[in-house]
Amino acid sequence: QVQLVESGGGLVQVGGSLRLSCAASGSILSINAMGWYRQAPGKARELVAIITSGSSTNYADSVKGRFTISRDIATNTVLLQMNSLKFEDTAVYYCNAHIAPGSLLRYYDYWGQGTQVTVSS
Repeated sequence: QVQLVESGGGLVQVGGSLRLSCAASGSILSINAMGWYRQAPGKARELVAIITSGSSTNYADSVKGRFTISRDIATNTVLLQMNSLKFEDTAVYYCNAHIAPGSLLRYYDYWGQGTQVTVSS
């Protein structure tokens, strides 16, 4: 089975930085896209950033210029560098990947368990 393992969350002060990492493991034929979502208390889960197999990226307006998403194809890992963190960045961050498992080129969405990011004053 495919699993996504997240790391890098924690507590930082306003203006600080964190780097989130998500590694996909298991029987993987292909990964079309990977990305990060977040969910703050009382709010819906929202897209933060995604990166496709063609290295195209898409960011939420609220994080443009501050966050950078990248991939390491060799290790099936997606990274999210978060700089200039703000109060409103506080949320549980979830890794997402569109993966074809096994030997069939049929893609499914997989989710990590989530990692807490807290930005304090």
